[in-house]
Amino acid sequence: MSASITLPPIGAANSVGAASSPRTHSDPSGAEAQKGSDPLRAEVASTAALRITEVFHSLQGETSRAGLPTVFVRLAGCPLRCRWCDTPYSFQGGETVPLATLLARVAAFDVPMVCVTGSEPLAQKSCRPMLDAMCDAGYSVSLETSGALDISKVDPRVSRIVDIKPPASGEAARNRWENIAHLTPHDEIKFVLADRADYEWAREVLRAQNLAKVCPVLFSPVQGELPPPQLAEWIIEDRLPVRLQMQLHKLLWGSTPGK
Repeated sequence: MSASITLPPIGAANSVGAASSPRTHSDPSGAEAQKGSDPLRAEVASTAALRITEVFHSLQGETSRAGLPTVFVRLAGCPLRCRWCDTPYSFQGGETVPLATLLARVAAFDVPMVCVTGSEPLAQKSCRPMLDAMCDAGYSVSLETSGALDISKVDPRVSRIVDIKPPASGEAARNRWENIAHLTPHDEIKFVLADRADYEWAREVLRAQNLAKVCPVLFSPVQGELPPPQLAEWIIEDRLPVRLQMQLHKLLWGSTPGK
């Protein structure tokens, strides 16, 4: 375990998170009130634009939604450089698209599931208005985020998939531990692990922060570095309350972009 990585105080995040009320699609926890509380919401949405790397229709390869037909909206730009990032082509560039145009593109697929991903979607200031608009349109929306940026103001109807970066990622110092306090059973936490040291670090965080009581937790192996059967054996041996996650899209199509 890297000595430079400092874990948050045990229970510090959970003491706040325990007071948070669960947010689900069937009970959006005041989402309608949230919509009405911001008089500038419609105006912001009408002028919003985003830098988009790609929009495509595929099967969700990760999280509890794995296997479900999903429209993916990949935003460009990321402040992190995780060592094993599999979408470096989205770090820069992208097409600037007005929000209304983007929503029309998504609607054309006629699929109820939408996943907003990156790079790091929350690095763009128009990401939140986009998420609001997608929820207003009736989509079941998930957001894949690095865990380095504040998630507290994301629309409560969105399922937030939050990474916690282990030491081998090269970005563990960027973990925003305060985010744990804002997670609910509607969200998910993901650890991508490269080796035994990463696994032991993640196991310590899982237990110290009692993360399994907060929301579902996913352990995923870095492709080509940590053999999935090995990670599975460790999880079984330690009886961890986590889900072993394989990237279904890579099993089906490899690393082909747009899949």
